[in-house]
Amino acid sequence: MTAVQLVYLLSDATGETAEKIVMAALAQFRGKAVRLKRVSNVRSKNQVYEALDEALANSGLVVYTIVNRELAQLVHDECDALGLPSIDLITPLLMRLAEFVGHSPGETPGLLHGINEEYFRRIEAVEFTVRHDDGQETRNLHKADIVLVGVSRTSKTPLSMYLAHRGWKVANVPLVKGIEPPSELFQIEATRVVGLTIDPQRLLEIRTSRLRNLGQDPRAAYADHEEIEEELRHARRLFRQNAWVMVNVSDKAVEETANEVLVRLNLK
Repeated sequence: MTAVQLVYLLSDATGETAEKIVMAALAQFRGKAVRLKRVSNVRSKNQVYEALDEALANSGLVVYTIVNRELAQLVHDECDALGLPSIDLITPLLMRLAEFVGHSPGETPGLLHGINEEYFRRIEAVEFTVRHDDGQETRNLHKADIVLVGVSRTSKTPLSMYLAHRGWKVANVPLVKGIEPPSELFQIEATRVVGLTIDPQRLLEIRTSRLRNLGQDPRAAYADHEEIEEELRHARRLFRQNAWVMVNVSDKAVEETANEVLVRLNLK
């Protein structure tokens, strides 16, 4: 059996940066038994000594992202003294950037992780929103930051995705004539639900265009003016009965509507 080789990732923050870089590099060495051990929040000399002693005992490779120059130098010197192979992923970059911008680095641990936290929050929001588009998985509506409700072609999906890319978990629920909305919709706080409305004539134009693009009869009930007005009346009644915020999407850009949604829900 091939022995597992250990890579120790030392960081004065979470170690996510080092882990991602090393994982990307290891993708070029498929089939090799390598395990990563993350040692996070390294802020003292004793923590450095303990981590390096363990790495030495296991003949490991040390990879570190420590922005504090004193601690980074300590890791470098100790690894040299112990004969441990090591790689400093951050100091050379910091020094070159300092030379380039003419300013010393701040040596504040975790700044990059803060950016990554925001990035991963957006990714999670997008994944949630895709899974909960168009009335899917309504059992999870209570997990959404925002729930959009409206009849067909009121920009629920584009608006949901725009908000998701800004970090909000969004679910949207279509209102279909003759079909009761899911019961879960009425079990969440009204302060998280937005009812989308639109001018009947504008909705008629959008639906007629869609039917033509699909090669279907543009005179279908889906694009009938009276049917549309009845759908919208029913939707508005539902919104009022449940004290949901109403936002009119007529002739508005998605960015404008999203901003209104966030303001009306006191999320901005």
